[in-house]
Formats: sequence, structure tokens, C-alpha cells
Amino acid sequence: MKRIYIASAVMLLNVCGTDVVAQKTPECADVLAAAQKVNAYFMKTNPDPTVPSFVKRMRPSHIWTRGVYYEGLMALYEIYPDPTYYDYAYTWADFHKWGFRHGDTDRNADDYCCAQTYIDLCRLDGKVERLRHTKALVNMLVNTPQTQDWYWVDAIQMGMPVLAKMYADTKDKRIGEKMWQMYAATRNEIGGGLFSEKHGLWYRDADFVPPYKESNGQPCFWSRGNGWAMATLVRVLMEIPQDDAHRQAYVNDFVAMAKGIAKCQRKDGFWNASLLCEENYGGMEATGTSLFVYSLAWGIRTGILPEKEYKNIMLKAWEGLYNNCIRKNGSLAYVQGTGSKPSDGQPATATSTPDFEDYGIGCFLLAASEVYKISTPEVRNKK
Repeated sequence: MKRIYIASAVMLLNVCGTDVVAQKTPECADVLAAAQKVNAYFMKTNPDPTVPSFVKRMRPSHIWTRGVYYEGLMALYEIYPDPTYYDYAYTWADFHKWGFRHGDTDRNADDYCCAQTYIDLCRLDGKVERLRHTKALVNMLVNTPQTQDWYWVDAIQMGMPVLAKMYADTKDKRIGEKMWQMYAATRNEIGGGLFSEKHGLWYRDADFVPPYKESNGQPCFWSRGNGWAMATLVRVLMEIPQDDAHRQAYVNDFVAMAKGIAKCQRKDGFWNASLLCEENYGGMEATGTSLFVYSLAWGIRTGILPEKEYKNIMLKAWEGLYNNCIRKNGSLAYVQGTGSKPSDGQPATATSTPDFEDYGIGCFLLAASEVYKISTPEVRNKK
């Protein structure tokens, strides 16, 4: 098994600061410990990363839920490169031969989400030949005319960062342009456009575009769906060049989303499953909130979002996650199960267990990775 060691980075814990942004900024040691505890729970519960999931039926271990977990694991590995994390991810990718459940011509973004981690792993040792399936799939997307593959908002998080990473690595502007066309189709065309410029928020899919309304008369904006969208913009902006023709459009949407979610944060730091309707399973919910923490922290750290406006929002949300969602054994509470709307996978409570645990843990690890960077002077200034 291939191991990657980054000795100079393993001791990041020892360089943590204590008063970087404000006195409310969490100690980075606490943030890292929380991430390690939650991840340790998952790896202990799932010691063999190749074993399929069984939820009503058998599902291979590189479906989207597990792909999101590995996004989080690689973010944790970036801030604390424990070789066991790398080995766990490498074993998983190698078992699946760095490929996809339905082959290289599968247009379903859920099925190629795993390529985000394949690319990250190959960046560590430069063995890009393992990305032949990813390259074939991206070439298929670029060289076919369809643009409406991402017809539900989750799909842009599953698929769009794959194109962004390949665009960054190959410098092939055709990939960047195709990525924009597919994003723009989701944003502006499907269902008349899934992005509400009025609210700065996304409808989950065409079924939820007005005249659909929640019980209180408000539009339905699903928390996790919007979390997916905002995290997508982070993961794309991390990758694409500064002079990309569409970069400012992505930034504009990211800023609009920040404004949108800021208006509907709960007093306890969380966001309702239905952002504008507390009656539809209002309460603590960890996945959407984690993705918002991840996105806001990154936006603050990179200067895209004004710290004075968003720091307290982000810190309040992190505090909510930290104090309420981490159980003694490291599992997460208040994780909404899979589905497509606020009422699916409910109820999410202090004692409930979602149908899949992996994606919730991935979302939390993404959040923790960026909060850690905010809390660490030596890391914070690296964009």
C-alpha cells in the first residue's frame, strides 16, 4: 500500500494560535480534536473501506455518500496528515480501480463524485495515470452537447468540483467552459432557473420552484441543498485560475448566498432544514449547517467575505455543531437522512441515526478543516 508522509506538516497542532480573529475564535487544538474524534468513530465503525453499504439494498462503497466522506477526510488530511487517513482513502480508491460504478460514460454526478478524491490522491504522488477513467469521463462531458445533467442542486457539488480540479490540472479551458455551461443551465434554465436571485438561495430541483410553497407560504429552500451549492462554489473557486472568464460570476453567487443564509440563521447557530419555514422540521440539523460553516470560514479566510459581517455567524454555527452534535463515541447527532427535501430523512434528533452516516461526517470534517485554518495563524494566511 502506498503511503505519503509529510513530516513538516504533521506537527501543525503545535503551531496553533489562540487569538487570531477575536476571543470567540475556537482553539485550533479543540477543532482538530473534534474532527479526529468524529473521523475515528467512522473509521472504527467501518474498518474496511471497500465493504459495500447495505441500506435496503447493497450499494458499492464509492457512491456519493461515501464520496462526500472522503472529501472531508482529505480536508482533514490536509491540516493533519496522519498516514492512516491516506492509507484508508488509497485502499478505497485502489479497490475501485479509480473508476465509477457505471463506467466512464455515466452522466450521473452522484456516481463520479468519488473522482474528487481520486484527483486529490494522485496530486500527492503525481501518478496521474490512475486518472484515466476520470479523464475519459470528463472528456465525454466536454465533447457532448448536453448541459442539463445537473438538474438537482446536489449534483453540482457531486460533479462540478471534478471538472474544476481537472481544469486546474490540465489547464484545458474547454473544461472550464463546459463546467460553466452546465452550472449556468442549473442556475438559469432548469425549472426556469434553480437559483433565486431575490433570496440568494437555491431550489432543490424543478419540483420546488414557485408556485410550490411551504406551509407558511414561503418558498422551499432546503438547507443541505443550499449547503451543497455553497460548498460547490468554494471548491470551484479553490481551483480555477484568477483570470477565468467566469470566476467573478461564481464569486457573485457565493456572496449572494452568504447574504441569503445570514438572514435565516437560527438563534442557536443552526439553520432549519427548510431555511424559511421552521414549521417544516425546524430544529438543529448538522449537514446543512456544517456546509455553511465550511463555506463561510473559507470566504472569511480568503477575504471574499467581510470578516466583521460573517465571523460571528460562522462562529455561532460552529459552536452549535461543537456543543450539540458530537456524541461521546464520536458519532454525530442531528444529521438529516438522505432525501430531496426538508421532510425526508426525518426526524433528525439528538439520538437518531441517519440511513447513511458517511456524508454527514464528511460535511462536518469539511467544516472543521476550515475552522481550524481560521484558528491557526500560520495556515490562515495561505489562501
